[in-house]
Amino acid sequence: MLIPLLIAVHVVTILLWIGGVAFVTIIIFPLIQRMGSSFDAVMLFQGVEHRFARHARMYVAVAGITGFLLLFLMGLQRLLFTKEGIGITLMLIAWAFYLLVLLFEKRIFSKVFGNPEKFETKQVFRALGAFHWFVLGLSLLAVFAGVWQGHGGGF
Repeated sequence: MLIPLLIAVHVVTILLWIGGVAFVTIIIFPLIQRMGSSFDAVMLFQGVEHRFARHARMYVAVAGITGFLLLFLMGLQRLLFTKEGIGITLMLIAWAFYLLVLLFEKRIFSKVFGNPEKFETKQVFRALGAFHWFVLGLSLLAVFAGVWQGHGGGF
Protein backbone atom coordinates (compact mmCIF):
# COMPACT_ATOMS: atom_id res chain seq x y z
CA MET A 1 0.00 0.00 0.00
CA LEU A 2 2.90 2.39 0.72
CA ILE A 3 4.66 1.88 -2.63
CA PRO A 4 1.61 2.73 -4.81
CA LEU A 5 1.01 5.83 -2.68
CA LEU A 6 4.66 6.91 -3.03
CA ILE A 7 4.54 6.31 -6.79
CA ALA A 8 1.38 8.40 -7.14
CA VAL A 9 2.78 11.29 -5.08
CA HIS A 10 6.09 11.06 -6.98
CA VAL A 11 4.47 11.11 -10.43
CA VAL A 12 2.09 13.98 -9.60
CA THR A 13 4.98 15.99 -8.14
CA ILE A 14 7.10 15.40 -11.26
CA LEU A 15 4.14 16.37 -13.44
CA LEU A 16 3.73 19.69 -11.61
CA TRP A 17 7.48 20.36 -11.53
CA ILE A 18 8.28 19.64 -15.18
CA GLY A 19 4.98 21.13 -16.30
CA GLY A 20 6.01 24.37 -14.59
CA VAL A 21 9.43 24.31 -16.23
CA ALA A 22 7.77 23.65 -19.60
CA PHE A 23 5.33 26.55 -19.10
CA VAL A 24 8.10 28.98 -18.23
CA THR A 25 10.28 27.74 -21.10
CA ILE A 26 7.64 27.51 -23.83
CA ILE A 27 5.30 30.36 -22.87
CA ILE A 28 6.92 32.88 -20.51
CA PHE A 29 10.40 33.26 -22.06
CA PRO A 30 9.14 33.85 -25.62
CA LEU A 31 6.60 36.33 -24.21
CA ILE A 32 9.35 38.16 -22.30
CA GLN A 33 11.64 38.22 -25.34
CA ARG A 34 8.92 39.92 -27.42
CA MET A 35 8.25 42.63 -24.85
CA GLY A 36 9.37 46.11 -25.84
CA SER A 37 10.11 47.43 -22.37
CA SER A 38 13.06 45.96 -20.50
CA PHE A 39 11.52 47.08 -17.22
CA ASP A 40 8.25 45.26 -17.94
CA ALA A 41 10.16 42.15 -19.03
CA VAL A 42 12.21 42.11 -15.82
CA MET A 43 9.13 42.68 -13.66
CA LEU A 44 7.21 39.87 -15.36
CA PHE A 45 10.17 37.51 -15.06
CA GLN A 46 10.70 38.33 -11.40
CA GLY A 47 7.03 37.83 -10.62
CA VAL A 48 6.88 34.44 -12.36
CA GLU A 49 10.29 33.27 -11.16
CA HIS A 50 9.76 34.21 -7.51
CA ARG A 51 6.38 32.49 -7.43
CA PHE A 52 7.49 29.35 -9.25
CA ALA A 53 10.80 29.07 -7.36
CA ARG A 54 8.96 28.37 -4.09
CA HIS A 55 6.92 25.67 -5.77
CA ALA A 56 9.97 24.23 -7.52
CA ARG A 57 11.84 23.89 -4.22
CA MET A 58 8.90 22.01 -2.73
CA TYR A 59 8.60 19.78 -5.81
CA VAL A 60 12.31 18.98 -5.75
CA ALA A 61 12.12 18.08 -2.05
CA VAL A 62 9.03 15.87 -2.43
CA ALA A 63 10.39 14.22 -5.60
CA GLY A 64 13.70 13.54 -3.85
CA ILE A 65 12.11 12.07 -0.74
CA THR A 66 9.61 9.89 -2.63
CA GLY A 67 12.19 8.92 -5.25
CA PHE A 68 14.76 7.78 -2.71
CA LEU A 69 12.13 5.94 -0.66
CA LEU A 70 10.94 4.13 -3.77
CA LEU A 71 14.48 3.35 -4.86
CA PHE A 72 15.32 1.65 -1.58
CA LEU A 73 11.93 0.14 -0.70
CA MET A 74 11.79 -1.51 -4.11
CA GLY A 75 15.46 -2.55 -3.97
CA LEU A 76 16.31 -0.71 -7.18
CA GLN A 77 19.43 1.09 -5.95
CA ARG A 78 21.51 -1.77 -7.40
CA LEU A 79 20.44 -0.61 -10.88
CA LEU A 80 21.97 2.85 -10.56
CA PHE A 81 24.69 3.52 -13.13
CA THR A 82 24.04 0.26 -14.98
CA LYS A 83 22.60 -0.38 -18.44
CA GLU A 84 19.44 -1.76 -16.83
CA GLY A 85 19.10 1.36 -14.71
CA ILE A 86 19.60 4.09 -17.31
CA GLY A 87 16.10 5.46 -16.67
CA ILE A 88 16.58 5.66 -12.91
CA THR A 89 20.09 7.06 -13.30
CA LEU A 90 18.89 9.82 -15.65
CA MET A 91 16.10 10.69 -13.21
CA LEU A 92 18.62 10.93 -10.39
CA ILE A 93 20.97 13.09 -12.49
CA ALA A 94 18.13 15.44 -13.50
CA TRP A 95 16.98 15.70 -9.89
CA ALA A 96 20.53 16.36 -8.62
CA PHE A 97 21.05 19.02 -11.30
CA TYR A 98 17.84 20.82 -10.29
CA LEU A 99 18.74 20.54 -6.63
CA LEU A 100 22.17 22.09 -7.19
CA VAL A 101 20.72 24.91 -9.30
CA LEU A 102 18.07 25.68 -6.67
CA LEU A 103 20.52 25.47 -3.75
CA PHE A 104 23.12 27.68 -5.40
CA GLU A 105 20.80 29.86 -7.49
CA LYS A 106 21.99 33.16 -6.01
CA ARG A 107 25.68 32.24 -6.38
CA ILE A 108 25.18 31.04 -9.95
CA PHE A 109 23.35 34.22 -10.93
CA SER A 110 25.95 36.43 -9.27
CA LYS A 111 28.77 34.61 -11.12
CA VAL A 112 27.02 34.60 -14.49
CA PHE A 113 25.47 38.06 -14.20
CA GLY A 114 27.87 39.57 -11.67
CA ASN A 115 27.79 43.04 -13.15
CA PRO A 116 24.22 43.52 -14.40
CA GLU A 117 24.77 46.98 -15.83
CA LYS A 118 27.10 45.40 -18.46
CA PHE A 119 24.34 43.15 -19.83
CA GLU A 120 21.54 43.90 -22.21
CA THR A 121 18.20 42.59 -20.96
CA LYS A 122 17.40 40.74 -24.19
CA GLN A 123 20.75 38.89 -24.08
CA VAL A 124 20.17 37.85 -20.48
CA PHE A 125 16.70 36.52 -21.25
CA ARG A 126 17.98 34.73 -24.36
CA ALA A 127 20.63 33.00 -22.23
CA LEU A 128 18.11 32.13 -19.52
CA GLY A 129 15.73 30.81 -22.17
CA ALA A 130 18.46 28.60 -23.65
CA PHE A 131 19.30 27.32 -20.17
CA HIS A 132 15.62 26.50 -19.56
CA TRP A 133 15.44 24.60 -22.87
CA PHE A 134 18.47 22.54 -21.75
CA VAL A 135 16.88 21.82 -18.36
CA LEU A 136 13.53 20.94 -19.95
CA GLY A 137 15.25 18.63 -22.44
CA LEU A 138 17.14 16.88 -19.64
CA SER A 139 13.91 16.49 -17.68
CA LEU A 140 11.95 15.09 -20.60
CA LEU A 141 14.79 12.71 -21.46
CA ALA A 142 14.76 11.42 -17.87
CA VAL A 143 10.98 10.97 -17.93
CA PHE A 144 11.08 9.25 -21.32
CA ALA A 145 13.89 6.90 -20.29
CA GLY A 146 12.22 6.10 -16.97
CA VAL A 147 8.84 5.35 -18.52
CA TRP A 148 10.41 3.43 -21.41
CA GLN A 149 12.51 1.24 -19.17
CA GLY A 150 9.90 0.93 -16.43
CA HIS A 151 7.40 -0.48 -18.89
CA GLY A 152 9.56 -3.08 -20.60
CA GLY A 153 11.63 -1.07 -23.05
CA GLY A 154 15.29 -1.95 -23.20
CA PHE A 155 18.44 -0.04 -24.01
